[in-house]
Amino acid sequence: MNDDKERGNVLAKACPSRQILEHLTSRWGVFVLIVLRDGTLRFSEIRRRIEGISERMLTLTLQNLQADGMVVRTDYHTVPPKVDYQLSEYGAVAAAKIYDLVDWLEINLDEILDKTKQS
Repeated sequence: MNDDKERGNVLAKACPSRQILEHLTSRWGVFVLIVLRDGTLRFSEIRRRIEGISERMLTLTLQNLQADGMVVRTDYHTVPPKVDYQLSEYGAVAAAKIYDLVDWLEINLDEILDKTKQS
């Protein structure tokens, strides 16, 4: 969120912004960002809220989003283990933008489906 830095170019093959965008907009990345908009959640809570995601894919998605600075993982080093996930500042901004698209889709779903039937 710093205007002094050079801007990325997501269309350039070697630009790191491309990989971050792929993580944010991946099948599961979108869903993780949406559920974490509600606040801090544990792994099992995230998994229950996202129907169809496997434990492995949730782990990988959370690791990618954490490495990209979008998700913060807090390990309390307890037995049994307690680990929480929440959006970082950048993650919250990205989640809001993605949520706007998802919200638009859900609001307009009937019209979109009607148009696809006409094609």
